[in-house]
Amino acid sequence: MPSLVLASTSIYRRILLDRFGLPFTVAGPDVDESPRPGEPPQALAERLALAKAEAVLAGVGDDTWVIGSDQIAELDGRPLGKPGNHGAAVAQLRSMSSREGRFLTALCLAGPNGRRLQALDITTVRFRALRIDEIERYVDREQPLDCAGSFKSEGLGIALFDAIENRDPTALIGLPLIAAARLLREAGFQLP
Repeated sequence: MPSLVLASTSIYRRILLDRFGLPFTVAGPDVDESPRPGEPPQALAERLALAKAEAVLAGVGDDTWVIGSDQIAELDGRPLGKPGNHGAAVAQLRSMSSREGRFLTALCLAGPNGRRLQALDITTVRFRALRIDEIERYVDREQPLDCAGSFKSEGLGIALFDAIENRDPTALIGLPLIAAARLLREAGFQLP
């Protein structure tokens, strides 16, 4: 079996990929994640997943495959980045109260001979009406400062929603495992 590298420092992606039981290493990609002027959220997610995989692939062996992934939260066609601080997290959640947001999770498996296998998962989240005191309590308790959209659906963040519509529940956490399994099988990895 070829070697596998996860191009991410995200603990969430590492835990998800570990479910497959495949040996892999982790490398942090050195990629500028700034959106380009006028770049749509889907194009941004796909570009960054590819860029992360290729950045790490440049420094590994010939028989290695690299998984890059990126998630962009979108509200009204605009990307929402990772908040980075308490105030920005509160502002993001306030803007999504009683509304729908989309979470675009792109995946790229880059490997030998220029092979690039890609997938995109789109998850729609309907937020319930959120009071400011609820938002403040949530952000204080869970500290979702490194998460697109300012919540952790695998934790207490699930209480912020009326509904989630998706094909793959792991995509919202950061790595769509259904698509990842398909791409890994296509690349020659042995999965059930």
